[in-house]
Amino acid sequence: MKTTFSRTFVPAAIILLCALIFVGVSFRALVEGYLIEQSLDRLKSDAGVISQLAGAYYSEDGLTHEDFLLNLSVASQVSNADAVIWDDQGKLIMCSAAPFGCEHQGSEVNLEYLNRVRTQGQAVDIGVRVSLYAERRYVVSVPMYDARNTLFLGIVMVSLPIEDTTRVLQRLTDIYLMVALIVVLLAVVVMSIVARQQSKPLQQMAKTATAFGHGDLTARVELEGSYPTEIEELALAFNNMALSLQKSEYQRQEFVANVSHELKTPMTTIGGYIDGILDGTIPPERSRHYMKIVSDETKRLSRLVRSMLDISRLQDGGIPEEKKTRFDIEECAGQVLITFEQKITAKDLNVDVEIPDFPVYTHACQDYITQVIYNLLDNAVKFCPQGGDLGLYIRPAGSKIYVTIANGGETIPPEELPLVFDRFHKLDKSRSQNRDGWGLGLYIVKTIVCSHGEDISVSSKNGRTEFTFTLPLVN
Repeated sequence: MKTTFSRTFVPAAIILLCALIFVGVSFRALVEGYLIEQSLDRLKSDAGVISQLAGAYYSEDGLTHEDFLLNLSVASQVSNADAVIWDDQGKLIMCSAAPFGCEHQGSEVNLEYLNRVRTQGQAVDIGVRVSLYAERRYVVSVPMYDARNTLFLGIVMVSLPIEDTTRVLQRLTDIYLMVALIVVLLAVVVMSIVARQQSKPLQQMAKTATAFGHGDLTARVELEGSYPTEIEELALAFNNMALSLQKSEYQRQEFVANVSHELKTPMTTIGGYIDGILDGTIPPERSRHYMKIVSDETKRLSRLVRSMLDISRLQDGGIPEEKKTRFDIEECAGQVLITFEQKITAKDLNVDVEIPDFPVYTHACQDYITQVIYNLLDNAVKFCPQGGDLGLYIRPAGSKIYVTIANGGETIPPEELPLVFDRFHKLDKSRSQNRDGWGLGLYIVKTIVCSHGEDISVSSKNGRTEFTFTLPLVN
């Protein structure tokens, strides 16, 4: 199972190990190069000094034998290097380790090597085996001349065991490996703590999601100040999603309850009247009257179902572009207003219409916009008192058209304003039996307007209620 720790630690561990290996190899190569360079520089310096001493010794009026041996011994001990002097024939004539005679006395060097040193002025070799020694060495050889620098007398070979450098490198490697091991262990500990801290909110979110999935809609992720910014944003997004789902579930339950409640009364009425006609409780001469009531209730139920289907279709797919056309909103609103002529006359309403003197075109679904205006005017006329005021206003501004339908009368309480566009919401709860509506008119209005990508608002104060929605303005 891939845990947060493994996903976090494995890549970090690989990067850390690669970095440690790269640094270690680079550091070793750097130190090794430095040590070799220092060793060779020291050998070159010693070889030059011994060559001058030997040249002075083998020249006339040069150093005495005792002085030469003393200087050779001191130089060898100070540099901790072995010096060997070969004559011009390639025979060993003196060794710093045993200047008065050693086991290598009489040994010979390759004449080709002797000529190379004489020709090139020096010979530098790394990790070679000299016949005099068993181990590999750094070897520097320089030619030896007399005091006048005219007569070739032989060569001076100065060397150091390569093991000294190897030993230093080995100690450095051991120290580096120990430090690297400590770093890796610390990294494991730190990454474990970090991974545990990072996985804690994720585990809590998984636990909360499980509880939410089992029906606990109140489950939320508890936020802590120690959470990283990304985890905190994820937790906030999860809580917002949970809140939205909880609200949707509440609305669904409320919708089912409202639909059941609204359907119960007309279905009971229809069933009661039909049963009364069938069992003779209702006299035959009254059957036509009650059958008309049954017919009206059936039509209202049909309108309810049709409205709910329209709402569902709009919420799922929005308004198809092919259904949108360019039309004059003034003409559309005017035609709808004419259909309310009888109701307006019956209530003796004062109608105030303010529209521009020129056509105002919009691009929308004309049938749906007609329904929006119809529903708003229907509500305005219904709640307008006898002899009250009714208003229709169209105002283009910028890239929008503002359509306002207003009525006088009793205002909507402030606490009810945010709820007027909810499904089955009625301002007066006692009017749930009202035969004039289901509380879906304003909900349908908002659904249609929002499906066009526009907005609708309501204000109600000082005895005047206004509904204003927007439409796009086109030339």
